[in-house]
Amino acid sequence: MSSLALLQLVSPALPVGGFSYSEGLEVLIQSETIRDEQQLQAWLEAELSRGAIRLEAAALPSLLGALAAWSAGETAACRRVLDLDGWLLASRESAELRAQQRQMGGSLLNLLAEMGHPLPEQVALSWPAAWAWAAQALQVAESEMVEGYLYGWVANQLSAAVRLLPLGPSRAQLLQHSLLPLIKGQAEQLQRRDPRQLWTSGVGAGMAQLTHAELYSRLFRS
Repeated sequence: MSSLALLQLVSPALPVGGFSYSEGLEVLIQSETIRDEQQLQAWLEAELSRGAIRLEAAALPSLLGALAAWSAGETAACRRVLDLDGWLLASRESAELRAQQRQMGGSLLNLLAEMGHPLPEQVALSWPAAWAWAAQALQVAESEMVEGYLYGWVANQLSAAVRLLPLGPSRAQLLQHSLLPLIKGQAEQLQRRDPRQLWTSGVGAGMAQLTHAELYSRLFRS
């Protein structure tokens, strides 16, 4: 079941609203910082290697363990989940991105509840913690959970890029395929790392996210 459940979680049809966000990519393309497929690939590789997405991916195993303990009746584990979830949110510079994380997390939790997998208590979780709960509830393996999280982030970025650049769906799929080794390698490394001991050099991404709400005309949600 776990492999099929992972396919459902990374599907663009998952009703969490990820398609409506560009996470600053729209700013970078409007400013011509990213103008073509090669520059887009370089940007995605840099974010996978050094960006804030790494902190979230590295936190997933700890979130998964705490959520498993919580669902088994260890009420103190709820505090561990909320503490790490709050730390991840605080690591994001942009209020818009924090709002995105809360919205997508809430939508995923609502969907899981409708599927018969509600949280032990009704609390708000952002996207990474909600993703970990989905993995716990649907019995997705830890390694696949981390890979799927990074894969889904890349897929959403490419979905945005197709609407912003002269980049067709076929080229986007080829680019996604070329990034698979990097996604797998990063997932293997990050699931063994403490997120609080990692660094990020995603200053450009943070500035782009902060600037997005100020765009005169924009396609994506802030």
